[in-house]
Amino acid sequence: MADRAADLAAEAGLGLRVLGEKELAAGGFGGLLAVGSGSPRPPRLIELSYAPEDADGRHVVLVGKGITFDSGGLSLKPNDNMKTMKTDMAGGAAVMAVMGALRDLGVRTRVTGVVAAAENMPSGSAMRPGDVVAHYGGRTSEVLNTDAEGRLVLADALAYAAAELDPDVIVDVATLTGAAKVALGLRHGALYATDDDLAAALTAAGRAAGEPLWRMPLIDDYRPGIDSDVADVANIERRGFGGGSIMAALFLREFTGGRRWAHLDVAGPARATGDDAEITKGATGFGARLLLTWLAAPSA
Repeated sequence: MADRAADLAAEAGLGLRVLGEKELAAGGFGGLLAVGSGSPRPPRLIELSYAPEDADGRHVVLVGKGITFDSGGLSLKPNDNMKTMKTDMAGGAAVMAVMGALRDLGVRTRVTGVVAAAENMPSGSAMRPGDVVAHYGGRTSEVLNTDAEGRLVLADALAYAAAELDPDVIVDVATLTGAAKVALGLRHGALYATDDDLAAALTAAGRAAGEPLWRMPLIDDYRPGIDSDVADVANIERRGFGGGSIMAALFLREFTGGRRWAHLDVAGPARATGDDAEITKGATGFGARLLLTWLAAPSA
């Protein structure tokens, strides 16, 4: 995936920075390292940057989940649930697709794309249920389920973006939870946002692009459900509130540094079970068109 990002950067005139395992360790990217620790193919943080000469002064950071295959790790998935997991990097792919089209569309906003890429595999070196992970910036999480790995890599990327890239807005895209797929099916993405205007703009862009979003609540009363006895936060809820997609979003919010932020959980629409209108069976690229529509709009 990092190699493809290099090709894309050369084709689209983008800046590129790729952090390998040594740089990730030195930088404190504990989530990425933990998730990738069970695989012989080490993780990467991919950063693509677009800075037009006539930039409008705003800076948007797009963050993508790039789990190149998700076995579930030691919390192993059933066989049937693994068969589509080569597209668990759909959020990261959507971010890369957006970055590759910005110049041709004449987008005037500065945009940085950050993809947290890892393979979640079981082995003797894999992270274990009960481990405590120290993320970028020092915040910690307790791993109660190794199959809730996407939020662990996104936590590093979000914390890095908030602390180091000085964005006006952060939007992440991820095939994050089966719960979002149960709630909204295969044609709508779940939208969480800390800002009403941002939520409205993304919803309108999704409607215009044919990639509809449905706004979901960030319920503060549910936040105690991810309290941990040994870390700042647990990676799955512990108290029986339910609402798995909401809990995942609440987890991610912990790492956004108070920035304007939106989260797109696209576990349903990122994959299609058959041909339907302009969608073909398999990976759909959901999120790329709506984000480009949003970024290209003068009032984005």
